[in-house]
Amino acid sequence: MEFPLPLRAAIEKQIEESGAFSLGEEVKALSRRYREESGQGKRLVSNDRQTLAYAAVRMPATFGAVCSALAWTLPLLAELPSSLLDVGAGTGAAVWAADALLELKEITCLERELAMARLGQTLMKAGSAPLQNARWLAGDLTGDPTLPAAGLVIASYVLNEIAPDKRPAALSRLWKSTRDLLLIVEPGTPEGFCQLRAARDLLLDQGAFLLAPCPHDGPCPLPDGDWCHFTCRVARSRLHRQLKGGESPFEDEKFCYLAFGRKPGNRAAARVLRHPQIESGKITLRLCTRSGLATLPVRKRDGALFKLARKVSSGDPFPYEG
Repeated sequence: MEFPLPLRAAIEKQIEESGAFSLGEEVKALSRRYREESGQGKRLVSNDRQTLAYAAVRMPATFGAVCSALAWTLPLLAELPSSLLDVGAGTGAAVWAADALLELKEITCLERELAMARLGQTLMKAGSAPLQNARWLAGDLTGDPTLPAAGLVIASYVLNEIAPDKRPAALSRLWKSTRDLLLIVEPGTPEGFCQLRAARDLLLDQGAFLLAPCPHDGPCPLPDGDWCHFTCRVARSRLHRQLKGGESPFEDEKFCYLAFGRKPGNRAAARVLRHPQIESGKITLRLCTRSGLATLPVRKRDGALFKLARKVSSGDPFPYEG
């Protein structure tokens, strides 16, 4: 799904009004912090200039990752949620993604950084009525133990900013606030996957039903040194290209995610783990299935299955009997 034009225009307006078009160095510093300090529980964005740089270059990627994860997960639910709690909302990218795919009636954003919350509220004035009426609360997962309940609870790129010893309690708080669906998104890195692997075990022990991406509740079959991640392609605006110093009209955001429900869903029989390997008359898929990892060659003579294999990408469900 394309990044919303009203949101893009609102970001550029804020940057223009602040006189902060020269954010190139701030963007470089932001990229370095995310690359070198993620997973250590450190605050990566705090002041107004950092927040504007974040909104310009990270909101499109976060929007794309959350949209992709929701698009894979929502079809598994019998009933779609109408209320949202975004924990660690930042400037609101995940909320915009949920609003694009759901008919939300109530939105609550929890954010500890005042600069992020201020900009997020300003940007949402350009959105739908639920976005404009969103309630913003100051706080985080390691503070006040009480979180408001919601049908959908999202924590995107949040665990990496929480100290490792505080993550189990934070995950329990997220699950306690979830009425229907909990979505956790992290960077598609070995560290991000490691955090989600631990979250998977903890929440399954607490009675959560794993909906996606895993087709089973058993131990993760990936060997040490490997990790599960997916990719979404993000269109880059002229300003985005200027700030990141590149000419490509797009970038690929790698992410990993977990979706848990209060009720079991109709999970995929298998999930495509890697980009399909395409040869003449043959497509080879690397799958995570209910019985473990599998490599599936699909040939042209397989008819409808071959046509389906031509359309799938990493992260997509795939019919599998094995």
